Amino acid sequence: MLLFGHLGITLGIFFGLGIFIPRLRTIIDPRYLAIGAILPDLIDKPIGEVIFASTFASGRIICHTLLFSLLLFLIGLYMYEKRRDIRGLSLTSGTFFHLFEDQMVLNPPTFFWPLFGWSFPRNSMDYIGLEHLMEMLEKSFHLEFLQSHSIEILGVVIGFVLAFYLLKIVIVREEL
Repeated sequence: MLLFGHLGITLGIFFGLGIFIPRLRTIIDPRYLAIGAILPDLIDKPIGEVIFASTFASGRIICHTLLFSLLLFLIGLYMYEKRRDIRGLSLTSGTFFHLFEDQMVLNPPTFFWPLFGWSFPRNSMDYIGLEHLMEMLEKSFHLEFLQSHSIEILGVVIGFVLAFYLLKIVIVREEL
């Protein structure tokens, strides 16, 4: 899953749950939830697929581990206990959503790192840094790519629906 899939699905779940559990909207900051939803990819993809591509050859390394999310949770809990600041826990919630959207539990060596060893599993394809990013950009315009990335399209649709809904709320508030 890529950017729009993680953002759209995570925020869609959050706002959907907010309908049934209204208090959730006061507990979680959606801005930090959204940042958390893409944080593992923002860190791991450049490191594992571009900067240290020959070493890791994977975009799912340190930030795609349960350990990373648990450390964020402890920091968020500390921030909440000291200052009643919910941003850290909101960020952590987004990273947990990210891990489950990527189905990391099906990849135990990465998900439970370092319990199964210090190295991360390498992808079978040969990563070549910036050329890899250019190849992904080029492939994104082909029909096969769009068919295989239907979750991304769903994420974009959810994003537009949420943006329209939030814009409507803002306009109604300004009219009052």
